[in-house]
Amino acid sequence: MNSRLSLGFEEALWSAGLQHVAGIDEAGRGPLAGPVVAAAVIFPRGCLIDGVDDSKKLTHSRREELLGTIRERAIAIGVGVVDHLEIDRINILQATFSAMHIAIANLSVVPDHLLVDGNRFSANGLPFSTIIDGDALCHAIAAASIVAKVTRDRIMVEQDRLFPGYGFVRHKGYGTPEHRAAIARLGLCPIHRRSFCTHIDAPSLHDGA
Repeated sequence: MNSRLSLGFEEALWSAGLQHVAGIDEAGRGPLAGPVVAAAVIFPRGCLIDGVDDSKKLTHSRREELLGTIRERAIAIGVGVVDHLEIDRINILQATFSAMHIAIANLSVVPDHLLVDGNRFSANGLPFSTIIDGDALCHAIAAASIVAKVTRDRIMVEQDRLFPGYGFVRHKGYGTPEHRAAIARLGLCPIHRRSFCTHIDAPSLHDGA
C-alpha cells in the first residue's frame, strides 16, 4: 500500500463526532470523448482496505478486484455521470462539479462531511474539505477514484461496441495518437466532446455534423 495514504483525514473528522465522511473523486476530465464520472464513498469508522490507492497507479484487474471489496465494506456508494453534451454546454469544470453533486445525491445516507480531491469544489450545502492529491493521501478519496475509474472504463468499453474503429476499449477516449489518427480518418462520432476537438482536423468538424 502507498505509505502516504492513510485514514488521517477521516480520523480527524470521526474524532470530532462526525459519522458519515464521504470521499469524492472523478474520472474522465481530460478525454476527447465520453462522460465525466464522479463517485462518493462512505466507509465505517476504522475501515482501511489493503491495496486501495490512486486508481491511476493500479492495473485494470486490481481496480476491478478492489471495487468488489469497496462495495462489500462501504456504508454507501454514489455515482454521478455527466455526458459529453453537457460537458460541451457548461465546460468540463462545471460538468465535473455536477457529476460530484449527482454522486453525493445518490448516496443512501447524507454525509456529515465531504473530502474532495483537488483544490476546488462547488459548494452544495454540505461541509467539505478539498485535498490536493487526495487520491494519493486519503483512503476514502482513493476508493472513490477506483469506483469512478472502473465505472467510466466500463462505459467506454460499451461505447467501443457502438462506435467501432476509434479504439475506445483501449484508450477510453483519451487523446492518444491512435485516437487522434482515428478522428482524422473517421471524423467525430456522437460521443466526442466537440469543445475538446476543435484543434483536430476531422471531417465532421467541417461538414456540419
